[in-house]
Amino acid sequence: MLKVSIPILISAKTLWQNLVETLRILGVDPGSRKTGYGLIENTGNRTRHLASGCIRLNERDQLSDRLSMLSRELEQLIEEFRPDCGVVEKIFFAKNAQSALTLGHARGVILLKFSERHLPIHEYQALKVKQTVVGVGRADKDQVQHMVKILLNLQNSLQEDEADALAVAITHAHLGLSLKQSP
Repeated sequence: MLKVSIPILISAKTLWQNLVETLRILGVDPGSRKTGYGLIENTGNRTRHLASGCIRLNERDQLSDRLSMLSRELEQLIEEFRPDCGVVEKIFFAKNAQSALTLGHARGVILLKFSERHLPIHEYQALKVKQTVVGVGRADKDQVQHMVKILLNLQNSLQEDEADALAVAITHAHLGLSLKQSP
């Protein structure tokens, strides 16, 4: 018997699964001195804040030691919160070549840790994150922080890196991507 599937029905089924699927999303804002993280849970059209903060690295330590510490701290976060996927911003700008290389090292550690834990990895351009969270692709950091607080109903102030990590996680949640889809 020949089995035929109709694409529109598959799309409706995928849409329905995305509406009821609960997804724990760990957003990370890479840095060689301070790395922000934000964990949210998304179910249908409801998104709630679970945890967020910053991993502070001693800038006096050698880069290799900071990267090792970042790896250990990220491992603890993944172990404690058990996210379904990891999300990071794509790098498009750095103040100078040295900053870009250092940021690339931190980002590599994050991507490796997600991969080691078999977490699907999603990446978004900063412009897309700002557009999704604020509505304007050229929004400034204060606008992003303000909207993250509103979207997650947070009362406390957020650190810049923490807000950026939550913003990239919110972006993934709002774009309605399931675990099986890539951005």
